[in-house]
Amino acid sequence: MTLHKILKYIALVIGVIGLILLGRILAENDDAIEASADLQNSLLDPFMWVAYLVLAVVLVLVAFFVIKGLFKGNIKNTLISLGAFLAVIVIAYVITDGSEMTLKDGSVLSASGAHWISAGLVTFYILAGVAILAMIFSGVKKLMK
Repeated sequence: MTLHKILKYIALVIGVIGLILLGRILAENDDAIEASADLQNSLLDPFMWVAYLVLAVVLVLVAFFVIKGLFKGNIKNTLISLGAFLAVIVIAYVITDGSEMTLKDGSVLSASGAHWISAGLVTFYILAGVAILAMIFSGVKKLMK
């Protein structure tokens, strides 16, 4: 069997298990689930463990294929892309600032935590802008051909 077929069957099994667990959750009354901690544990915990399993499998496969691709492909371009990504993060961190703030629940978010949150948001905005510009550029380039 090829890896593709094996992964397809594993995805099918995990999908069916997820559907069964989702059906169990939907079959219960919302108020009953909110009121009973035991019911929450019996219904929601297995669903969460399936989600954790899927996340772990995806992370392992992504790491495997990235490392495999690094050794097979051009490592220079990969390192340049990684450096550009880190440069965007550094730029976002430098242009943002953070100050200690009180949250709605009364806890305090440190200045460092607020700074990293701001830097993460600015990083997202920069990368989203670059992606949008790349799509526009690609579309215009196709129209010109």
